[in-house]
Amino acid sequence: MLDNVTINQLRAFVAVCDQGSFSAAAQKLRRAQSAISHAIKALESAFDVELFERNTRKAQLTAAGHSLLPDARAVISRTEEMKNRASSIARAGAPQVSIAIDAYFPRAQLIECLRTLQAEFPTAVIDLRITTMQGGENLVLERVCALAVTIHNVPEVNPDAIERHWLCETEMVTLCAPSHPLASAPKSIPMDEFSRHVQVIVTDNQPGAEKTQQGVAGKRQWLVNDLGAKRDLLSAGLGWGHLPRHLVEEDLASGRLVELERRAWHLGSLTFMISQRRGYDLSPCDLRMVELLGKPRRVPKKAGRRSVSVKGAMPKGPLRETRSV
Repeated sequence: MLDNVTINQLRAFVAVCDQGSFSAAAQKLRRAQSAISHAIKALESAFDVELFERNTRKAQLTAAGHSLLPDARAVISRTEEMKNRASSIARAGAPQVSIAIDAYFPRAQLIECLRTLQAEFPTAVIDLRITTMQGGENLVLERVCALAVTIHNVPEVNPDAIERHWLCETEMVTLCAPSHPLASAPKSIPMDEFSRHVQVIVTDNQPGAEKTQQGVAGKRQWLVNDLGAKRDLLSAGLGWGHLPRHLVEEDLASGRLVELERRAWHLGSLTFMISQRRGYDLSPCDLRMVELLGKPRRVPKKAGRRSVSVKGAMPKGPLRETRSV
């Protein structure tokens, strides 16, 4: 009957093993020796095994006792961990962050942020959702998430209920596979030439979501609702499109994708905003999360690569595309 096992019985078991005798365990736990003996008998009854040899003067473990001892230690350790966490929560309340992150946000920067936040707020509860387009602000509006990282040129779901603040930027590049016709086009490609080929675009698949057409060169479009799918289609030579540089650095370095130079067609940086309900007071944990998300990840500059700017004002000129895609 494992439901009858108690943490005190497990403590008695481990104490007898560590101290070498029932009497020493009783002294260690400040309990009567008879209480220790009773705890061990109750534990053996619950497990339906003998934990100690009965014909020895010292507390000598049976094979079953040796096998179960690490489990007993693990349960006690986790119980202590839970007690410490509960004590911390009781003192300061349970910090928590509920946030929706746009799929275009640099994943390495997000992971670095979460690693730091975990170190500074070890008891924090993190509710993290990866969304696209208006999905994040919809979750904020529905009070599922308190915060959302949103692309600045994606239409606001409800400007009266949600406010946005600048967070950071990341560079966008135009790409195709080496096998695609555009890869062998003249160095500087006009928009008319782009329009003759299929453009792969990430779009919002939520019913009723407001659609935008920015950064689109023509009518030949393939629509997908997943960033990874777009990257795979481009790598397969099935079209061209725009992606954040941080997402395709390895593809560019390996030659799996090639960067295309646009002629007389400005494509600004991808600007991220932090969205929240109007009047919502950010907790210290929320504030730290926003601060960390806005800090660029420190990546050594490489020869032949353009650095990514994450400071400054909004990009000059419109970001033309279905949010960048």
